[in-house]
Amino acid sequence: MSWVTIIWSMTAAACLTLAAIHFLVWCQRRTAWADLVFTLTSVGVALYAGCELSMMLAQTPEQFAAALRWLQVPTWMIVVSLAAFVRLYLRAGRRWLAWSVFALRSLALVLNFLVGQNLNYLQVTGLKQIRFLGETVSLGVGISNPWMLVGQSSLLLLVIFTLDAAIAVWRRGDRRQAVVTGGSIVFFALTGMTQAVLVLWRMVDMPLTESFFFLGIVVAMGYEMSRETLRAAQLSDDLLESQQRMRLAASAADLSLWDWDIVHDKIWLTEKGRERAGVSASERINFDRFFRAIHPDDRESTLRAVRHAVEISGGFEAEYRLMAGDGTTHWIAAHGQVERDARGKALRLRGVSVDVTERKKAEGELAQQRNELSHLSRVTTLSELSSSLAHELNQPLAIILTNAQAAQRLLAQSPPDVAETRDILADIVSEDERAGEVIRRLRALLKPGQAQRLPLSVNEAIEDVLRIARSDLIGRGVSVRANLSISVPPVLGDRIQLQQVLLNLILNASDAMAGNPPMERHLSLATACHDGRVQISISDNGCGLPAEPERIFQPFYTTKKDGLGLGLPICRSIITTHQGRLWAEANAVADGLTASAHSGQGTTLRLELPAAEGKP
Repeated sequence: MSWVTIIWSMTAAACLTLAAIHFLVWCQRRTAWADLVFTLTSVGVALYAGCELSMMLAQTPEQFAAALRWLQVPTWMIVVSLAAFVRLYLRAGRRWLAWSVFALRSLALVLNFLVGQNLNYLQVTGLKQIRFLGETVSLGVGISNPWMLVGQSSLLLLVIFTLDAAIAVWRRGDRRQAVVTGGSIVFFALTGMTQAVLVLWRMVDMPLTESFFFLGIVVAMGYEMSRETLRAAQLSDDLLESQQRMRLAASAADLSLWDWDIVHDKIWLTEKGRERAGVSASERINFDRFFRAIHPDDRESTLRAVRHAVEISGGFEAEYRLMAGDGTTHWIAAHGQVERDARGKALRLRGVSVDVTERKKAEGELAQQRNELSHLSRVTTLSELSSSLAHELNQPLAIILTNAQAAQRLLAQSPPDVAETRDILADIVSEDERAGEVIRRLRALLKPGQAQRLPLSVNEAIEDVLRIARSDLIGRGVSVRANLSISVPPVLGDRIQLQQVLLNLILNASDAMAGNPPMERHLSLATACHDGRVQISISDNGCGLPAEPERIFQPFYTTKKDGLGLGLPICRSIITTHQGRLWAEANAVADGLTASAHSGQGTTLRLELPAAEGKP
């Protein structure tokens, strides 16, 4: 076997080996389009080398012309795939230049089969034998085809396109890629084109050896891609190690990692997450399967949170209970983020979950203690009103007694005055209902129990509290002005707790005005609604706030002689659990709802609650 056959066969074999490797890579990872394009380039160079070998071993002009004609097919493969490789791998290059390369090379391929014997010769008239690498090879002699300029122009355009892309990559900061990939394509394409021009235009007597120059491009491309493969392998190892560390950290922190493939409806869960959801290690999980593990009472709210994240916000937060297969229930707090494609379509929802069962138990115990403290505070407050409440009850009871005695006298007459007695009995019933209403309100405030969040009218709550405190306010000489807006929507809350807050704030305002002359004790209440939040203000013209207004909400801070300093902190705690706010302002800076008679004196306490959703 001659050296020419050995060298060109080895060139083709090397290219086909690289092509097979990268084709397998593409089969395993179908998004690796650069590997597929590199495969086409390598196959094209192998075929090009085979055509060159056939030309050198040709025995007749017809054999030489046929080999040169079919040489244009791998040339088209090489040029087009190189342009595509630059676009895909370097992520650079002007699109219109790439399409120009494709169009010009395709035109050259068509002309190759339409004009003359091939793109380079109109007719091969003979063969010339020369010595090359120690043996005799054939060169074509004939009439040159001027259309070969189209093919050579496509190679020149490829060089320009690649050079432009390499400059863009260099400016982007990837200088090694610009030099190795872009530079090798430009250098070997130029040198190969120069050698082809010299040979085909018969300026030098030597066979075509462009396959060696294309082999240089393939080697440079393969070297660069192998570095990327090694880097990917290293990144894979690093990622595996990072995942192991993350799982260790997640396990130590009692966290569960999860990933929901929305498109294919597949959910991946770490071992701890599967355990909490009662899912075996081999069981396939979709959304419906996971959803069934959520406690029925939490499914609707969780589904709303998922839809809001996928369709609107992109961020997912929810707390729900998971029911494991052994009957245990875990409170779970989940946080995640939606991944979207370029068009905004939701692809994945990834996140982390943590078991908050112990926290929920602690919150329940805290809520119970807060309810007990709140109840104690109500009892203490009502004990302060005992004398006023006794007067409130004594009034109807005294009237009932007087009317009953009058009725006895009327019935003792002969004949008895039935009509007058009927009127007296009606008065007795009315006063009895009045006393019963007082007792009902007291029982409601004194009754312990869990808070119940229901839609309620703040205006009605204020009016009920004013009825309870009416006698005490009269006894203190406090005049009340209520400016309650009829357009205020309901709020979602516990009526008893909110009445407790209002009663406490009203009594505190009355205490603050104790130093004022009796005719200058004015209490103002107002309600309004702004931006979906209901606001209540309670204003007095009393002694005012301390230098640091927030101090009045600190536990055990009090200005009363016998006060404990727990009323306002309890009030703020209740309002906070209702997702509201409670704060104090001096009347000099208060605005909007304030209706104090003496501007610049006294305090305005503001209470803000969210309006109940879906309520007018």
